[in-house]
Formats: sequence, structure tokens, C-alpha cells
Amino acid sequence: MLDALDTAVIQLNEQDCIELMNGAAEVCFGTGKGRARGVSLSHLGGIPPKLRQAVVATRHDQRRRHLRECRLAGGLYDCNIQALPDHHVLLELYNLRWEQQKQQLQQREVQTGMLDLLRRNLGHEIRNPLGGIRGAAQMMAAELGEQELGMLARLIMREVDRIDELIERFGQFQLQHATVDIHKVADEAIELLLAESGGTTRIRRDFDPSIPELPGDASALRQVLVNLFLNAHQAGAHNILLRTRIEHGSALMQPGQHTIVRVDVEDDGEGVAEHLKAMLFLPLVTGRREGSGLGLALAQQIAAAHGGLLSYEAREQGSLFTLRLPVHDSDPEHHLD
Repeated sequence: MLDALDTAVIQLNEQDCIELMNGAAEVCFGTGKGRARGVSLSHLGGIPPKLRQAVVATRHDQRRRHLRECRLAGGLYDCNIQALPDHHVLLELYNLRWEQQKQQLQQREVQTGMLDLLRRNLGHEIRNPLGGIRGAAQMMAAELGEQELGMLARLIMREVDRIDELIERFGQFQLQHATVDIHKVADEAIELLLAESGGTTRIRRDFDPSIPELPGDASALRQVLVNLFLNAHQAGAHNILLRTRIEHGSALMQPGQHTIVRVDVEDDGEGVAEHLKAMLFLPLVTGRREGSGLGLALAQQIAAAHGGLLSYEAREQGSLFTLRLPVHDSDPEHHLD
């Protein structure tokens, strides 16, 4: 049961040696149960002095303590420390990154609902008037023939048809599942950016070659990366770092999912305006006059359809977008309706 918890649990004996730890604690301390059992807390690498001191103080006065933001091998943790009988001590550590991801997952559900509402409104409120516009333009084209105004009427018809096709695709997008080499997808997205930017934006690759193929839609994932690259380019970025890593602990974990692929896109552009950060992945939110506000919302939907998550962090200079995708997906039928 302990291994099913996201919370790291460690029990120390009277000599501060580890008697018990669960799977989340292995991630927390960066070591396995077998190696850690019987080892003194002070002999584990990366244990901050304030945590060791709090354990000693709790054993001495039997008072429960709470430490905030302890930096450990697995990331940043809040820690509860309480005394047990026979001078034993129990540690409970809460991964703050996981808590942040849980909040982001909740926000993603809100964003999904808003995007579904937008789809329905696009179909009803926009396509119906477009039909009337196209009908009027068709009558004008028939009446005016090859005159200049007739040509303009046919241009209106073509543009209406194009908008109608975009709305249709927007409402009916569906993933084509296969196995995906994320590095091949990334290379293809880089080529598209270099063509768009004329080589003015430099991209550095930092790939983990151990990453396996994962289930997904290569075209859709390429669209996500292209969107992130173009956003960085349009924000004035001169340098983009594309980094891939494996994560063994994540709030995204579901039954049948053992590891997460993390794809970081970090740039040195202007970053995201402060007033946009909280609603960045909502539809129709954009910081550019010519932007549609749909790119990041759709990118988040593609991530969600893969069982993943797209998140944002501000940098001192620029932005960091992180795409997390499960390697093993227990439900291969995820799709965008």
C-alpha cells in the first residue's frame, strides 16, 4: 500500500538508520530500498542539514515538525517529521513538482472544457453565417461573370471555403496512433523552423539517446513542437535549447505507465507578459496582435490526447515550455473529438 502513494514515506530507527521506505522515497532520495535499508540518514548524499537537524530535534522533544522546500535528489519537497514509539521517526515528503503538476492537470481540464465550448460555437455561430456569405458571393459571381467584381466574388467563395475547412478540421481532429521516435519528430520540427526563420534562430539539441519510441501521432506532436519553436522565434529568441529526458516520477503516472518522456523547449526571447501567464493555454489568448490564440490551446489538447501535459515556466530571460508524455499508455484510444 505504501508503494501506491505519491508521498515519500521513510521510517528511521533510534540510530537514524532507514528501516522502511516506499517507492516514492526511492525517487526522493535517488536510491533503491535495498541499498538504503540500514544506512544512516546522514550518510545518504544530498540530505540538507536542516532536515537532519529537524529529525534530531523531533526525537528529542517529541514534537511534530514541518519543513518547507527541502532540496533532495528527486526535487523540491515539503517534509512532515513526527516521533514514533521507541525513539523511531517517520518522515513524509511531498514532491512540490508533483503538486504543481496536479494543479496544471486540473487547469488542463478547465481548458479542455473551454475549447470544447469554442468548437461548438465555431460550428454554430460562424459556419451558419459563412454559408450565407458564400451563397451571396456565388450569386454575384454568376451575375458578373469574368468582370473584376466577379473575380472578387469568387475570391470570397474560396476564402469562405478555406475558413469552413479550417473549422471542420478544428472540430474533428483525431490522433493517428503509431509508435513515435520523438527525436525524429523533433528534427523535422527544427527543419521547419529553420526554413521559417531563415536560419536566424539557432537550435541546440540535448537529446537522451536512451528514450524509447512511444505511442502517439507523429504529425500532431510535430505540430506541438513547431508551434513552440515559432512562438519562441516570434518572441525574438536567438537561441533555443531542445532537451529530452526520462522522468521516473510524475503526477501523470497511470496504471501501465512506468516512465515519462520530458521534452523541454527553452528560449532566450522576450518571454510571456505577466498578465497572460495564468491563462496561457486558454483558447483565444495571445500576446501578439496578429496571433490567433489557438496554437497553445491546441498544443495542450494534443498533449492531453496523448495522456500528457504541456506546462510553462518563466525564465530570467525567455521561456521554458515542457511537454511530458507517457511511454506506456494503458488506453491507446485517446483522441480529440
